[in-house]
Amino acid sequence: MCGIVGYFSAKNIFKVHELPVMLQSIAHRGPDAEGTYFKEHVALGHKRLSIIDLSEEANQPMLSHSGNSVVVFNGEIYNFKEIAQELGITPKTSSDTEIIIEAFEKWGPGFVNKLNGMFAMAIYKLDEGKLYLFRDRIGIKPLFYYLNDGQLAFSSELKTFTKLDYIAKNIEIDPASVKLFLHLGYIPKPHTIYKHIFKFPQGSYAVFDGKALNIKPYWEINKKIKSSTIDNFDDAKTELQLLLHQSVKYRLIADVPYGTFLSGGVDSSLVSAIAQKVTNHQLKTFSIGFAESKFNESTYAKQVAQHLETDHHSFTLTEKEAIELVPDIFKYYDEPYADASAIPTMLVSKMAREHVTMTLSGDGGDELFHGYGMYNWAERLNNPILRMMKYPAKQALSLMGSKYKRASHLFDWKDYNKVKSHIFSQEQYYFSEKELDLLLKQSKKLIRLEEWPKTERDLLAREKQALFDLMYYLPDDLLTKVDRASMKYSLETRVPLLDHKVVEFALNLHPKLKVQNGVAKHLLKEVLYDYVPKEIFDRPKWGFGIPLNKWLKTDLRYLIDEYLSESQVIKAGFVNEQLVSQLLHEYLTTGKEYLYNRVWVLICLHRWYFDVFKKIGV
Repeated sequence: MCGIVGYFSAKNIFKVHELPVMLQSIAHRGPDAEGTYFKEHVALGHKRLSIIDLSEEANQPMLSHSGNSVVVFNGEIYNFKEIAQELGITPKTSSDTEIIIEAFEKWGPGFVNKLNGMFAMAIYKLDEGKLYLFRDRIGIKPLFYYLNDGQLAFSSELKTFTKLDYIAKNIEIDPASVKLFLHLGYIPKPHTIYKHIFKFPQGSYAVFDGKALNIKPYWEINKKIKSSTIDNFDDAKTELQLLLHQSVKYRLIADVPYGTFLSGGVDSSLVSAIAQKVTNHQLKTFSIGFAESKFNESTYAKQVAQHLETDHHSFTLTEKEAIELVPDIFKYYDEPYADASAIPTMLVSKMAREHVTMTLSGDGGDELFHGYGMYNWAERLNNPILRMMKYPAKQALSLMGSKYKRASHLFDWKDYNKVKSHIFSQEQYYFSEKELDLLLKQSKKLIRLEEWPKTERDLLAREKQALFDLMYYLPDDLLTKVDRASMKYSLETRVPLLDHKVVEFALNLHPKLKVQNGVAKHLLKEVLYDYVPKEIFDRPKWGFGIPLNKWLKTDLRYLIDEYLSESQVIKAGFVNEQLVSQLLHEYLTTGKEYLYNRVWVLICLHRWYFDVFKKIGV
């Protein structure tokens, strides 16, 4: 696990002395070693967090045996030993990086199809004078790139681009990204908050020849959906068991101490259970909870840990400890980002790092096995009769209590073809597209994500909603959250449920095996119950939350006063100040507490603007 940076500029608009500055800005991603490579118009940089092969010989940038290719790589390739055997070479190191560059030399860019892992990498091929970029299938590891007028730069994090003087002097906010952020609480690929800087698409590679960047997909999630589904329970359970065992076993390959995040929920409990079974020592597990009982699942995590007999570390936090981390959301996420569960993720990462260098997490289970309540809404709103009655339904619900007022907004979509983003937005209770047309000053353009992909079989509404999450919410919010939160403390986090073989299996699982008799994640739970008693999980799903509504009215009230005052809103120029004042009045004085996420997303935008964007180049 590491951080990578680099550039290719035929006009030499980027300077050699800027590369170490870029690397220093992501020093947290790799405290163990630093390396650079320069060749005419090309520069590559690497910060290393040593996980596999801790020797200096495994440092990067790494040259191929022939000396014709050089790589910088962030992530882990779990099947590197099998690839080494296929290559028929005698490695000089025991690192996966060496195998990557030799596989590229032998098979060209198509080598990426052989990789099982999480990765973002850049390879410069000297004889061609071309730079290749690669990102893993699911988008677990981050990769950003700047492209303008034939000049390319890339990095693991957005903040490094502002260390390049040319970019810092010319940087601009993308108004379309502001609209997307206020709608979703994150900025989906390929957008970033800046013009000319993009998120590199997952499952893709690119070739840059000094003039044009040619991006090609090598793994497309929609094309992994087959015409038929697996519908036999026994066969499906057996196959899922095997896939998960292989995935977890792969992800325990490390030369450093490791453990698992254990929240007490289904996904992390299953990952921890299998990890304890396949490892040859007592597994370390980590959980975190708040003193407020509603947001404290650590007691359930302790029950699971006791049953599995892990070496469990449980941390109960005060509100003060959590609130002190709020500024780090703006510092480490680089662009507007409103997922407040980043705070407990940072805290559990910090505490885990005191004991281990690598952890496993349970991310992906809800998207793959239909664990979110919004998938039920997708089915409801797909009903033609209910769609015809959307305005009466909205009106009736708006006259009822807070829970129903909030639900009423689900019936107020602008374009049913974009109902997937609308459902997500209103489940999180951010701004609908209709509301943004009134609220925004800068952009009145329609919110457009990628054109909806074709699939070999017709999908149910809940399957489409889950596919939307796999394409956008998972990589651009959840995996982003885990990457920045863990790497802040130089902690590597691996995600066994997102092995591409597990993903492809889940995509072709019959919906009745995902949700049965109203029980979500049916098959996944049945596998879990082979390890942990079902009774432990007979409780509501809470998620990894914080008492944000309470904090905004107490300890974090200063954020409202400081960043959403009329003068600051006018100065930033994103949104209508009168509508913001009206929102704050409804939230703070009329009892509409369900509006807190709208207040929070506006705070995140304005704090980022004043504390990050306005200070670039200062």
